[in-house]
Amino acid sequence: MDVQSIVDAIVTFTREHQAWVMPMAFIVAFLESFCFLSILWPGTAILVGIALLLAKSGIAASIIWPAIIAAGFGGTLGYAVSYWIGEYYKEEIKTIWPFNRNPAMIETGKAFFDRWGAISVFFGHFFGPVRAVIPVVAGIYQVPQWQFQLANITSAFIWAAGVIIPPYYGLQYLLA
Repeated sequence: MDVQSIVDAIVTFTREHQAWVMPMAFIVAFLESFCFLSILWPGTAILVGIALLLAKSGIAASIIWPAIIAAGFGGTLGYAVSYWIGEYYKEEIKTIWPFNRNPAMIETGKAFFDRWGAISVFFGHFFGPVRAVIPVVAGIYQVPQWQFQLANITSAFIWAAGVIIPPYYGLQYLLA
């Protein structure tokens, strides 16, 4: 099963089962933000597709904010679990896939983290190449929990709104 098939299946499911928009947004955002799966999972594209589908199907905008909140919580939890994995495994993380296949990922994350500090957690939600490693590196290097979670929660909700609102309202505008 290729990536396009996964995206198509999720978008079709969403069209047919609108009540599942919130759980879908949560799961998609969680997988997009989880350290190991975010490398393979096209979560941003799926959320954009869901937003476009909702706009095209004429669903009221009242469903958008619950979807954003669900995606924000999913992104927050994905990053938090990734942080705790880094905190728990520390140096052993280098022996776990995908880091054992590409050890430069941790070094890239560390360099990004060294340059930007705790704010890199905030930026990490928006930049795919470092999204997979920033929370793990933050856990490895024991960024204070409150700093990590503050940046994590703030950026996850801004990311979710930025991924869902523009395509939904943009298509609504074009269809009007």
